[in-house]
Amino acid sequence: MTYAVSAALQAAVYQLLFTDPEVWDLIEGAVYDALPSGTLPQTYVVLGPEVVRDRSDKTGNGADHDFTVSVVTEAAGFAGAKAVAGAVADALVDADIPLTRGRLVSMNFSRAVAARVGTGDQRRIDLTFRARVEDN
Repeated sequence: MTYAVSAALQAAVYQLLFTDPEVWDLIEGAVYDALPSGTLPQTYVVLGPEVVRDRSDKTGNGADHDFTVSVVTEAAGFAGAKAVAGAVADALVDADIPLTRGRLVSMNFSRAVAARVGTGDQRRIDLTFRARVEDN
């Protein structure tokens, strides 16, 4: 197993979401790896937790990366958040993105959880994706 491809995968996912025209039209580049200090936009996307499992075999090193991309909004209702979540899923599912290390074999949607956060003024949709990578 190797975890070495993780940083390259994260950078590629961030770049794809930041530059995707549909995502950009909805949140104007409000994609974060880490939340900045200060006031946040009403709706934004943030890269979240990751769980990695070894998928190496006789032909080489590989891993499954299950990672979360969250859509967070203070807008009323879930409609806006779901539109952004749909654009994120459209951008990532079956994406063919180059990595600075390793190779992306596949990218699939796994699940989503939509919920009100705290006192209910904030809504959050956590999308989980699985990326299979090779590092040969």
